[in-house]
Amino acid sequence: MPPMASDPGPSGKATWTVSDLLRFSPPPCSPAPLPHRPAWHRYRLSETMKGLLVALFGGGVPAGFVAPLTRIVNEASGMPPLEILFFRCCLHLLFAGYLCYQKVLCFGPPEVRQRTLFHALVNVISIGCAYSSFMMVPSGNAATVRKGSSTISSVLLAFCIENTRLTGYDWVGLVGNALGLLIMVVPDLLSLDKSTQIYDTFGYALACLGGVALALGLVIFRTLDFPTKLVTVAFLFGVVGTLFCFPMMFLFQEPVLPLDHYSWMYVASISILALFSFLCASYAVTKAHPALVCAVLHSEVVVTLVVQYYVLREAVTPFDITGASVIVISIVIITAQNISCHPADEEEGPIVPQRGTKYATEAMGQSGYQPPCCTAQRDRVD
Repeated sequence: MPPMASDPGPSGKATWTVSDLLRFSPPPCSPAPLPHRPAWHRYRLSETMKGLLVALFGGGVPAGFVAPLTRIVNEASGMPPLEILFFRCCLHLLFAGYLCYQKVLCFGPPEVRQRTLFHALVNVISIGCAYSSFMMVPSGNAATVRKGSSTISSVLLAFCIENTRLTGYDWVGLVGNALGLLIMVVPDLLSLDKSTQIYDTFGYALACLGGVALALGLVIFRTLDFPTKLVTVAFLFGVVGTLFCFPMMFLFQEPVLPLDHYSWMYVASISILALFSFLCASYAVTKAHPALVCAVLHSEVVVTLVVQYYVLREAVTPFDITGASVIVISIVIITAQNISCHPADEEEGPIVPQRGTKYATEAMGQSGYQPPCCTAQRDRVD
């Protein structure tokens, strides 16, 4: 091997060869420059943001049509709320086919079976109270009270059970949600008719109880950890709801079988929309904080008010519009702060290959070319 510039010759001086002059050998300790990350790949949605978007468009918006449709069916055919809930629970029983196809236990693993059954019972109570409150007070007000109590309960349960913390933006959004709810509900509570004051108060109490049960159900679902938990809890909701609603609707209400097709279409729409909202809200709580999910689910209130005004022709006061606007702004604050960028320590993560990089790498491997630093190290060994 000919001597390199760093190797002293016989006279004690460094000698150079033509190959040394033609070959570029960077210092062995200098790091290779990082490949450039595409600009579009620097911004992404966080897992929390994905969960909140699912809760917004899959959980809140479809649920906003459930309350007005329930009221329409009750006024058109006299179908009681427990009967509507019974038909919805029958739809949930179809998930048994999927569980049997996957060859898994329909009631969940034995170690979490009590929690899954309790989760189903809590959700049945929540939906039953909500549907009953829709018949007693305006649907928009009932949805508002239910979602407000669910948010407050989620915050308290998260602190007591999960011991989790919220950011400043989250607190601003939650306070804004609470303020919007107070703007909408307090004027209606102060102007209740004395002849129906007890009846209306009981309706608001049912809505509040439904919100507390909703928050408890979301927190319980967050603690479950097995692959088919989403489908399992949906099936158990149908089982518990069917066994609970069938005798109760004969004891406390008068079941009605409507003869017109429109009522059955409304019942089918209620069941499908409520099922889709149930699945999306349950999935969202696995990605985001339960309090944030409940806050984003307040979009149901805005949709319900719009349907209440344009379809049911029920009065919407300026307080309702102001409160709904505050709720929308609060939802924007909560969701916007969860859009994250790649931090500095993630810049060295996996790089998206540019077009042609794969073929260039293969060509380098076939040609036997090696980086200069590897060649210099091989020469020193020789």
